[in-house]
Amino acid sequence: MRVARPTNQLQAIVAFYRDGLGLEEVGRFSGQAGYDGVMFGLPDRSHHLEFTQQADGGPCPPPSRDNLLVFYVPDAEAHQRVVNRLNRLGHRPVAAENPYWEKIEALTFEDPDGWRVVLAPTWGI
Repeated sequence: MRVARPTNQLQAIVAFYRDGLGLEEVGRFSGQAGYDGVMFGLPDRSHHLEFTQQADGGPCPPPSRDNLLVFYVPDAEAHQRVVNRLNRLGHRPVAAENPYWEKIEALTFEDPDGWRVVLAPTWGI
């Protein structure tokens, strides 16, 4: 399965998902019918996130605050490593739209396009 979405700031998105969240870049293309793109593999590489950018800068409307990509993190140490990387890149947690995420002590971050990413713990719940 691959989930794909457009962006107008591909390099900032790469920094957030690769350098901040720590996802593995598994593919990249440039100039393909006017598009550049990057794919990130989720842990077993059978699922991908793809981000594309049009050469002419097509519109990317902002998402709602409840459009979420949720990552379930297996342990507190791994969770803290991701949070530390995001903080070093200047990303800070934001208030979740749905109070459930804060109830389970998940942290929500916005990527450079304003899409929300939730780091949800799987330990202790």
